[in-house]
Amino acid sequence: MQPRLRIALAAVAALALSAGALCAEETRLKKGTPDLKSAGPIAFGPEGILFVGDPQGAAVFAIDTGDKTPGKADSGLKIEGLDGKIASLLGIDLKQLLVNDLQVNPVSGKVYLSITRGQGKDATPVILRINQNRELEELPLKDVAFAKATLPNASDKQRRESITHVEFVKGVVYVSGLSNEDFSSNLRGIPFPFKEANKGAGVEIYHGAHGQFETRSPVRTFTAYDIKGETNLLAAYQCTPLVKIPVSQLKPGEKVKGTTVAELGNMNRPLSMFVYEKGGKDYILIANSARGVMKVTTDEIDKIAGITNPIRGGGTAGLKYDTIKELKKVERLARLDKDHAVILAKTDDGSMYLNAIALP
Repeated sequence: MQPRLRIALAAVAALALSAGALCAEETRLKKGTPDLKSAGPIAFGPEGILFVGDPQGAAVFAIDTGDKTPGKADSGLKIEGLDGKIASLLGIDLKQLLVNDLQVNPVSGKVYLSITRGQGKDATPVILRINQNRELEELPLKDVAFAKATLPNASDKQRRESITHVEFVKGVVYVSGLSNEDFSSNLRGIPFPFKEANKGAGVEIYHGAHGQFETRSPVRTFTAYDIKGETNLLAAYQCTPLVKIPVSQLKPGEKVKGTTVAELGNMNRPLSMFVYEKGGKDYILIANSARGVMKVTTDEIDKIAGITNPIRGGGTAGLKYDTIKELKKVERLARLDKDHAVILAKTDDGSMYLNAIALP
């Protein structure tokens, strides 16, 4: 790994610093039933605590999963027909099922999924995990230790976009989404243990494919990365600018301008991403809706002044990348361990499967 560029992995470094230091009382978790209205983006914090973004309720929940026993990740994990197995477990038709996110508990190595069961007014949130026997089990959401942070300025008109991603980094839960502010694209850091959520910072970026500065498109997914000792969020947007934003700038009420370090192609939606090290170099692995899985180099990320000119015709610029051709129709990915990731993907007939893969 390059000495100036260190990975800020929320699921590894932050947990290592805080492991054993927090318990339910110390994190201000209280036993009860969290009033989740939806289960969207998820992330792990210390001691098996799961952060659940609730876009419909405009809140982030910290839930004690009780999953604190150290375990080895299952690098041979493969479950075919996953959507059918989930629908059977929940007693619903496949049309009533939506898988929203995928994450791995770095303590136990277990894979977790956030689910929407049903549609419209009948929709309910569900959290599932995969046990040591590669079987699905539902995480109880009644009489559990939890805490809640309500977002004070979440978008009312586009409530589903009020939370697009969450990540735990060095004691802080970062949340992206849309607010009701003038700069509606919003990033906020909520210190954990929760007290109250702040109004966050409005974010402006230059979108090369559109040839303009923008403040209304939300970050779709992001990951943390240290550049010259400073923690940044690497944020990916629709169509597909990749932007670096120092977390030190994310102060409540401020307007922040991100640096666009790559344009990865238009007509595409980034789905999930993380940073990893291989062969002494750091890479960003990004799953996309239309442009496959990208392995993006971080070379020169500390020197890029930023893209500020139009990139037309679906062109790319900035950081270089390779497309991992053997990974097709990947809808979510998460880091499993040092050498492996887990992917949620679809077969040609449309059924879902879960598979552990070696990091490319």
